[in-house]
Amino acid sequence: MMLTKRLFTVLSVSLIGILVGCVTQQKYNQLDQAYSQLQQAYQGDEVEIRQLQGELKVTIKDKILFSEGGYRLNAKAEAVLAKMAPTLSGFQNTKVVIRGYTDNVPIGPELRRLGISTNLDLSSRRADNVADYLIRKGVAPALISAQGMGETNPVASNDSTDGRSQNRRIEITLVGPGT
Repeated sequence: MMLTKRLFTVLSVSLIGILVGCVTQQKYNQLDQAYSQLQQAYQGDEVEIRQLQGELKVTIKDKILFSEGGYRLNAKAEAVLAKMAPTLSGFQNTKVVIRGYTDNVPIGPELRRLGISTNLDLSSRRADNVADYLIRKGVAPALISAQGMGETNPVASNDSTDGRSQNRRIEITLVGPGT
């Protein structure tokens, strides 16, 4: 009897630990709803949306958002981000993490004159500009963070034009309960 009770206690504690580590159904449903809304908004655009465990990641190629080698949002960028703003502005407890990435090509003289000396600087400015725009469109400032990653974490080889193009991107990740 004592062994059975002890085994039951161990199994109960283990099950609770497993359940706490899993994504709640409500959280999953809310992120799934955001996924569906964003998928509908971006049909045909060069935007990739992936639903991960407890996260939703939106990847936008830099050429949609910025002129080549630039960091200021262009008109197309504002249109692309404006589609995302209504979904993101509905969140009150979900963190919006914006990360900018570049390829490994050194910074040119034009950007150096503007005070941008590294790819990390460039990616930081890009991420900050995306965050600022989303805040202006109603996303809660306390929920947004922006970070430049420079040339770290490439998704393709920097040895080809296509690979470098894939590495120049903005990733917007939704993390949290989805509300």
